[in-house]
Amino acid sequence: MKLLDDCKFPPAGTAVDLAVSGGPDSLGLLLLALDAGLRVRVHHVDHHVRATSTDDARYVEEVCARLEVPCEVHDVRLETNANFEALARAARRRVLPGGVLTGHTMDDLAETVMLNMLRGAGIEGLSPMVSDPTKPLQAVRRRDVHYYVIESNLVPRYDETNDSLEYRRNRVRHELLPVMNDVAERDVVPLLARQARVLHEDRRWLDELALRDATLSLDAADCRDLMGWPVARLTRWLRERLVTLTAEGETYPPSADEIARALSVVRGDVVACELSGARRLARSGQRLTLV
Repeated sequence: MKLLDDCKFPPAGTAVDLAVSGGPDSLGLLLLALDAGLRVRVHHVDHHVRATSTDDARYVEEVCARLEVPCEVHDVRLETNANFEALARAARRRVLPGGVLTGHTMDDLAETVMLNMLRGAGIEGLSPMVSDPTKPLQAVRRRDVHYYVIESNLVPRYDETNDSLEYRRNRVRHELLPVMNDVAERDVVPLLARQARVLHEDRRWLDELALRDATLSLDAADCRDLMGWPVARLTRWLRERLVTLTAEGETYPPSADEIARALSVVRGDVVACELSGARRLARSGQRLTLV
């Protein structure tokens, strides 16, 4: 099967956990994993936010019973606020087993590239998912997965929030990418996916080069040595040491403005700068401290 050939599943017989919402992408993941001969256990997270969320959970249980696949439903209670998406991601990480497979497709990869580009991401943000073994459908188009589910005689659940333009990803999906297709006069999703793969190879090489700097801590560095580094090397080193951890357990690299301020401290243009998370990077003599 061509569709299965494009998937990046582990060898047949491997035991895997799948995150299945009941939508077409995750149902396709389930069916393809079974076709690949994997020993599957399904996990469904019910956030209890949408009125139909409990119906989704029951549907996933019914599908799993029909396919004779074990299924576990995780109940999570969240408040709907401006930070809901981050809270939901954090909640899923808490209840789902490590290494759980998800149904992210090539289209999701392209959308993530564009979202990260809009935030001003560097090479890491422009090459997401490429080497992630939990995303076995990353080389498969969303429409092909949907057709595959329809042909299996399953009727996937419909999540109305996927059409809401209140979410930036949906605007990228429904508005930005169609405009890009029109301007390019072609489907840009494979182009964005190919760009991500190319940048990922560059990123792997840079990561190898950066290994020699990995053991140098912020407070052990001598600014006289740091000022002799190429800017790209110094920037990469600072980004690793100035990441922030959110209350939801997500890590974020410093912004370009924060890196520029940190470079001014390293060069001695200023003695200190303020960073996100109520932090302060200071220089005393040739040494750095982060408080």
